[in-house]
Amino acid sequence: MSIYDFTVKDAKGQEVNLADYKGKVLLVVNTATGCGFTPQYEGLQDLYEKYNEQGLEILDFPCNQFANQAPGTEEEIVDFCQSRYGVTFRQFAKIEVNGKNEHPLYTYLKAQKKGVLGSNIKWNFTKFLIDREGNVVERFAPTTTPESLDEKIKELL
Repeated sequence: MSIYDFTVKDAKGQEVNLADYKGKVLLVVNTATGCGFTPQYEGLQDLYEKYNEQGLEILDFPCNQFANQAPGTEEEIVDFCQSRYGVTFRQFAKIEVNGKNEHPLYTYLKAQKKGVLGSNIKWNFTKFLIDREGNVVERFAPTTTPESLDEKIKELL
């Protein structure tokens, strides 16, 4: 099993096979529009603009499991991110990252890299960095800023 075995829905409800991202460096993030970490969208967009042509893709999965900080529809979330932060990377449908309804992608990611306090995602803006071969290289806490990932991403590219 690898990350390329999963299918997810994008913000428009279209099925996306993650095998489409083979050969890319991926940064997978569970996000929220009403969180104290929401301004990290700006840093994520900066990384995307800086490294997308070299093979970086950011996969944004809104999650409303933490204090209901991702309210609204997928369309509303996309509109907010584009108008407020100029987001151009791919945004996906809302998912759950913990519990009985967690998306299988997150079950896999959490099994590959546990956090400091175990496998569960603790909050919005937890980040997983995946190399070009689909290996989950590292997991980062919500407090880890996108800017601080610059060197690690550059190494994988």
